[in-house]
Formats: sequence, C-alpha cells, structure tokens
Amino acid sequence: MAIFKGAGVAICTPFKKDGSVDYERFTEQIEYQIAGGTDSIIVCGTTGESACLTHEEHTEVIKHCVDVVNKRVPVIAGAGSNCTDEAVFRSKEAERCGADALLVVTPYYNKATQKSLIEHYRIVAESSALPIIMYNVPSRTGLNIAPETAAYLFENVDTIVAIKEASGNISQIAKLMSLTDGRIDLYSGNDDQITPIMSLGGLGVISVLSNIAPGQTHDICASFLEGDVQKSRELQLKAIPLCNALFCEVNPMPVKKALELQGRDTGVLRRPLCEIEPEHTELLKKEMKAYGVL
Repeated sequence: MAIFKGAGVAICTPFKKDGSVDYERFTEQIEYQIAGGTDSIIVCGTTGESACLTHEEHTEVIKHCVDVVNKRVPVIAGAGSNCTDEAVFRSKEAERCGADALLVVTPYYNKATQKSLIEHYRIVAESSALPIIMYNVPSRTGLNIAPETAAYLFENVDTIVAIKEASGNISQIAKLMSLTDGRIDLYSGNDDQITPIMSLGGLGVISVLSNIAPGQTHDICASFLEGDVQKSRELQLKAIPLCNALFCEVNPMPVKKALELQGRDTGVLRRPLCEIEPEHTELLKKEMKAYGVL
C-alpha cells in the first residue's frame, strides 16, 4: 500500500526574527495545507531548511508536525544525511516522534559509489521499521542513484518502497520503472514534471509549489489518478511559469518570499541562504497573480 497518492507538500520551516523556530506559524502552515487538500506533509526536507536545523530542532519540528497533523494525512520525515550514522540517528528519532515514513536523501558531498549507496540505504533501513522513500536530487547532492541501484534496493530491502525523483531525467526514470515492472512507488520531485512522471506510473509529487497552491497541485495529481489525463496536462502546463519562478533562485528562497507575498510570512532564512533579488520578487508577483494565488 502506497504511503500516499497525490500532492505531498515539502513544507517550509518558519523562523522568527531571532532565528528560532516559529511553532505558532508552523501550526498555521500545517492547517492551511490540510484545509487546501494536501495529501501528505513532508517535514524537515530541503524546503524545510533541514541542513541548518540543530539535532534538537530537527526532532522537535518533526514531533510538532506529527502532533498537529494528528493522523489526518501521512507525515513523512526527512531523515537523510551525508553520514550514515547521522541518518540512522535521524531515522530513529523520526520513528520515535510518530512519523509515518522517512524521506532519505542520498549522502551529499562524500561522492559515494553505487556500491556504498546500497550499503548506506541498507544500514539506514535496518535502523527503523518505517517505510523509506529514497530521494534522488543530483543537482544538490552531486550524486545520482542509478536506476539499477534503486531497483536493487527496492527488490532487496523490504522497507525501501519508493523514490522521489528529482533528477529531471525522464529516460532514467522510465528505465527504473521498467526494471521494477512499475512496482516501485514513484513521486516526482519536480513540480514541472508531475504529469510526465505520473504517465510513467508515478503516484504524485513531493512539491514546493504546494506551499502556495495546495489545491491546484492536488488537482494536477487527482485529475491524473481519476483518469482525466487531459485535465492533468492542462493544469500542469498552466503551472509551468510559476514553477519556473519558484526556482529562479535556490529553493527555498523564492517560495519563502512567495509565502510572504501571500501574507503568510515564514520569517527569516537561515544562513547561508538570503533574500532573493528584487527583480525576482517582481517575477514572483507577476506569475503568482497570473496563476491566481496572489
């Protein structure tokens, strides 16, 4: 059984002006997502600035999310690290907090081989009973999960059940689905490729766009799952200009600005991230108005 189908939001972590986590605003964000039709909440991922959270904050943010959601939708906790022992620690903490599943990014910076990738994921999987979504995002990690590696892990590690694919390489994704006979649960990691990836057997998306347009992102997925491919395609194409604007600078800098423009400010960014350029703010305004979310 899939962890979720549809649009899961890679939710931002709100911070106060002093840099501490703003749990009141975080609660508001979670409730806004659930009311908007989001099918799952992915906490402490890239968009949640997990790389700049302390160990204590990482655990507290997951626990807060789990408590507020209260089983209304699945909560998937980011648990990846470039250090296997660290990923094990985060996975255990996420399970203790009550998360429904783990999102485990490939180890960044270390330049792991495919063989060492297999060992990394095997060890992390053995540390927790929770189902795992592998996260392939070579543009950020410098490491690609080869289709053969992903297929091997899916076939040989019981709790590795899914992959978030953000490589942008449709041919690679098609090969993975062929190698697994379409049995691996596939989620798009790119908002501009939701419908194309669902056409290969994907179940939905783990989305940045959902932060500011939960209902619209849900509808792209729901239309496809209901068999209305044409509607899904139309909704996907309509979203492309805004998807591009949300990545005019590195994520989550633009989406946090977009939330501010909507009056749902998630506060400061943690360094080394900073405010986007003024011309990119104007681009966001333009595309958000055109899309109907401003």
